[in-house]
Amino acid sequence: MARNAVYRVKMRRRREGRTNYRKRLELLKSGKPRAVVRKTLNRIIVQIVEYHEDGDRIIVGVASDALKKYGWNGSMKNTPAAYLTGYLAGKKAVEKGIKEAVLDIGLHRPVRGSKVFAALKGMLDAGLEIPHGEGIFPSDERIRGEHISEEVSKMFDEIKSKMEV
Repeated sequence: MARNAVYRVKMRRRREGRTNYRKRLELLKSGKPRAVVRKTLNRIIVQIVEYHEDGDRIIVGVASDALKKYGWNGSMKNTPAAYLTGYLAGKKAVEKGIKEAVLDIGLHRPVRGSKVFAALKGMLDAGLEIPHGEGIFPSDERIRGEHISEEVSKMFDEIKSKMEV
């Protein structure tokens, strides 16, 4: 709040709690494209974004809804869906000639084994080079969906094999 006669209102996205400009500046200083992972209540969104002065440009954008055309009929917001979404985005990025990126999780907390890191593992398995620490990924059983049911793990294997072709 104001403590004296001069008070400067913070930027709108900062006031809304949507952007941490210090972290954003650190990511932009790398000069590499950002691998942006966002979780919503209903889906996972993975984008490869490049900085431009007149606004960021999305090179590749994949939401977990895109898994439907590969035959996924499970939840669009669970860990296997996050991995597959990251894998699909990574494949599309490699096709467009992107080899490396920097992970941007925004205001999501970096919890070990979370959906955000499942999407990161998908992008790494697709061939992107993204700096990361060891031990942050969910277990392979969790990524395949064995904790949910056998049907999900079978569906996961089928869809991943379709994407590899």
